Amino acid sequence: MKKIRIYAILISMLIAAVCTGCGSSPESLYETADMSSAAMDESPRGEVAMMNGAADMADDAGDAEAGEEIVYAPAMEADGEAADFDGGDMAMADGISEMKTFGAVADAPSAAGAPMADGMVADEVAVPRTAEFEDEDIITDDPVIEEPIPEEPDIVAEAGMLTAGEWNDNENWGFFSGIVNKDLVSFPSYGLDPTQRIAVTVTNESGETLPNAKVQLLSEDGNSIWNAVTNKNGIAYLFEMDGKKGKSVKVNSASGAESTAPVEKHTDTQSDDAGKVGNCEIAVTVTDSPTLYPDTQVMFIVDTTGSMGDEMFYLQSDFGSIAEELNDEHITWSVSFYKDEGDEYVVKGENAFSNDPKYIRSQLNAESADGGGDHPEAVAEALTDAFNNHEWKDDSAKVAFLIFDAPPHDEKAIEVQNAIQLASEKGIRLVPVVSSNAMRETELFGRAAAICTGAPYVFLTDDSGIGGSHLEPIIGDYDVEKLHDVIVRIINETKQS
Repeated sequence: MKKIRIYAILISMLIAAVCTGCGSSPESLYETADMSSAAMDESPRGEVAMMNGAADMADDAGDAEAGEEIVYAPAMEADGEAADFDGGDMAMADGISEMKTFGAVADAPSAAGAPMADGMVADEVAVPRTAEFEDEDIITDDPVIEEPIPEEPDIVAEAGMLTAGEWNDNENWGFFSGIVNKDLVSFPSYGLDPTQRIAVTVTNESGETLPNAKVQLLSEDGNSIWNAVTNKNGIAYLFEMDGKKGKSVKVNSASGAESTAPVEKHTDTQSDDAGKVGNCEIAVTVTDSPTLYPDTQVMFIVDTTGSMGDEMFYLQSDFGSIAEELNDEHITWSVSFYKDEGDEYVVKGENAFSNDPKYIRSQLNAESADGGGDHPEAVAEALTDAFNNHEWKDDSAKVAFLIFDAPPHDEKAIEVQNAIQLASEKGIRLVPVVSSNAMRETELFGRAAAICTGAPYVFLTDDSGIGGSHLEPIIGDYDVEKLHDVIVRIINETKQS
């Protein structure tokens, strides 16, 4: 259809609509400066601006009810600028250079299929559309919305690209006390309150530190409040939880020698700020020789919900190089995965410890990041499974890396506390690795879990340029390193051989 023919049809349609609605002759278009109808106020799309100085013209059909006749009315001004028309504009200039179609006038979903001027029918959905007039065709169909084609990542995946920082609150207790006492952070967090800490150092008469000693915090009536295992430096951390006060500390060395010591008044010896943080440091002497464990167990507990895509991908790339660098026949590995209720699985943790890194890598590579949806995830269930349902040996050094970006569900606080207490009792150091888009509550949960199991806190940083933004934790100065290097160092620090 040629442009001149289009022009004639549209002008005839305009005149017919105006004459029908207003009872005026075509000449009145040029003689009337203002024509209106109160009925137009009924329709939010009923305003029509006419040509040659006609400031306002209202069409009687503007008050169309749902399913009634739909007005097909253009908006035109002689100077070629588009007049206001809610629902679509048509710009007319010399020679008709550009026109835009107009949406249905009646503002009702049931307007679909209603007749329009000159036998035309309203679209199924009354929304403005845009069409360009070509030499041969008029394109009036709604545009096809296509799924965006994902862009190729700017960074090519290679092992060792993620960057991270590390912080140890137990080794920076004065700083931790300060931010708690100044209300920059607060606890408990999902059942964990690390603020009332008792640091126990176990040595023998010669001053040698005793690793792998079992340490208990006992109440006045002799009940156990918290249990821990000394690290290779002979240090264990105990915590008063739920208002339970410790009366004494009982120590059993790896070979069975026993000793006790009283818990003296809690004072925060490293902070000038009074009040909310307790710190008691106790030295216990046991007649025994140091016992070191040759084997080390390493577990990765991985959140595999949809937001963890970047971290999953790079862990799959990194694991082989981590295992290769350590290259120790005394290290066994395990992986455990979790999502949330309603996903493909909640916890997939039946994987036994293995000294075959290729087997572990195949398990990692079989997983993909999907599911989730709400903010919290099945962290409590994952920790319960990891520490209850896997064969952690009594005579091994133990570390678990929790790679995640969201906290547990609020109602799981008791389960979280029980899981962390069990990890501490077994001597499992739980190292949180907080990933992209995490919130402050995730940081506080991760730090509390790390403090209570005698582990460092690890967090990804923006320096790699990979993934979403990474939360800056409330800590002191730290070095930015490759996550690969941080993990290798923590495993080496856990090992006792």
